[in-house]
Amino acid sequence: MAGDTLELTPTEMVHGGQTLARQGKHVIFTPYTIPGERFLARLTDDRGRYAFAENVRVLAPSPQRVTPRCPHFGPGQCGGCHFQHIDYAVQPAYKRDVVIDQLRRIGGFSNPPVRPTVASPDAWGYRYHATFQVDGAGNLCFVGTDNATLIPIDECHILRPELRDLLAELNFEDVQGLTRVRVQAGSAGDLMLVLSTADDEAPALEVTMPVSVNLLLSDNEPVNLIGASAVSYTVRGRPFRVTAGGFFQVNLPQAKTLVGLVLEALDLRGEETVLDLYAGVGLFTAFLAERAALVTSVESYPPAVTDADVNLADLDNVDLIEGSVEAVLPELEGPYDAAVLDPPRAGVDGAALDALAALGPRALVYVSCEPSTLARDAKRLAAHGYRLLAVTPVDMFPQTYHIECVAHFVR
Repeated sequence: MAGDTLELTPTEMVHGGQTLARQGKHVIFTPYTIPGERFLARLTDDRGRYAFAENVRVLAPSPQRVTPRCPHFGPGQCGGCHFQHIDYAVQPAYKRDVVIDQLRRIGGFSNPPVRPTVASPDAWGYRYHATFQVDGAGNLCFVGTDNATLIPIDECHILRPELRDLLAELNFEDVQGLTRVRVQAGSAGDLMLVLSTADDEAPALEVTMPVSVNLLLSDNEPVNLIGASAVSYTVRGRPFRVTAGGFFQVNLPQAKTLVGLVLEALDLRGEETVLDLYAGVGLFTAFLAERAALVTSVESYPPAVTDADVNLADLDNVDLIEGSVEAVLPELEGPYDAAVLDPPRAGVDGAALDALAALGPRALVYVSCEPSTLARDAKRLAAHGYRLLAVTPVDMFPQTYHIECVAHFVR
């Protein structure tokens, strides 16, 4: 029961960054531990057949255990990182294990074809943007491990060096009404702040450094205050404009990896018609269009569609559609030879997957940032006659449990 202490030796890493240990008929989940090491645990939440525990003391550490780099890492601290206690050399393998487990348990695949994880070239300093919450004292905070407490952040080692330098210069102590601050760097070092306020009013502040400032309204509409309204990212030699509030991958070398995996899976010959769903500012569309006859790009966020119009202006075989995937798919007329999906963490609506299958693409590439919803959606696609050929995990987020995957299906 809660409060009891016991010795545990976990056998596997599970989704969410915790290890799994078995004690009789109990399954016990504990964060900040590593499979194979022995530790003293205290139960914090006993739910009968399974329980949650905290690591009181490591008794026999794993050889994979390392000293965390960040002072904000650990129980009751920042919830942004989960694996700083694990040598990065083995983090990708644990992430592959998690993907296999999710596809088995949720997707129903007895032997899921999961390739080795593509490790990040940079284990630290890889994030080109991050969003902070602002507390009552004007501190930039990440949400704590309890998913509620705001933890003021003095340093963050997964941010790009230019963003760490920017953070050191920022002071919002006297700025009223500020709720969120997004810091963002472009490929050429261009810097941007994207601010959110409780009342959608622009805050009074002075900027003495070369940084653009934009206000993001509660309806996600950006308003330019100072400097540029967008930053630029270069992937495979091609620039992409991203307006304040728009989405782009945080790890640029791994964004290049994603594009390469998508193109490899589809193996386009120049005659195909392709759907790009949840297309954002056109990252995949641009490279698909260089290899296909026609690409239909679907995106719901208006500023992202405007960016895509600019980013794809040199391509005359792209059809941009502004609207939600759920609303647009039933209105499209096929057939399509292939489709690429890059949905948010919640995955794809079931009715949308049904509508996609009805269009009959012979090949699908599903780019996922959440293994559990990938597994769920893969099961639905299998029911429509699609076979899962391969899943390649890509480590976009070192030091965290988050996993990107590129899954290849054929009809």
